[in-house]
Amino acid sequence: MIRGIFDPQSIIESSGPWGLLVVCAIIFVETGLLIGFVLPGDTLLFFTGVLTFSGVLNVPLPVVIGAVILSAVIGDQLGYLIGHRAGPAVFERKQAGLISKASLDRTNAFFERYGARTVTIARFVPVVRTIAPVAAGAARMHYRRFLIYNIVGGALWALLIILAGYFLGQIPGVADFVSKYIDIILIGIVVLSVGSLLVNLLRQRRARSTT
Repeated sequence: MIRGIFDPQSIIESSGPWGLLVVCAIIFVETGLLIGFVLPGDTLLFFTGVLTFSGVLNVPLPVVIGAVILSAVIGDQLGYLIGHRAGPAVFERKQAGLISKASLDRTNAFFERYGARTVTIARFVPVVRTIAPVAAGAARMHYRRFLIYNIVGGALWALLIILAGYFLGQIPGVADFVSKYIDIILIGIVVLSVGSLLVNLLRQRRARSTT
């Protein structure tokens, strides 16, 4: 495993008593600043759970989960604020690419189709969770709705992945497998979630067409 900023396990282990603070700082940057999409949020949370169980991160599990949720929620709030104040100008500088007008238009269309639930779903998709709050702010999503879905998404994301690391870390071999394929697993969960939304939309359209 490569050592450095892209190795979540070494990040936590090398931080000593400041491990939880470092984890929270990385989660805040990943969710609050556009440069954060390069950071390993999912695997970082998974290893946070694993190392909390093993005692490397010597902090009670509820404190770890609560601190990460708070960092994730505040990070998204910052992203929303950036998008609300400077989002259109930031995205419209480029016509193509990750941070571009085309990216903003696609995200806005997704918001219009699936609503504020997008904010919650986006938590489980790398890169998208970094762009989504900025795009939501740029699209002028109602602040209270964004806040509610932000809290729900941040809580589910932190709770599920940290607990997965905490409990799967007790099984030899399983932790390594899950940490290796966690992005694929989470994208699969999102595909299932979006698929259920599409099924409901199709059912509603059929119901309208028959009335």
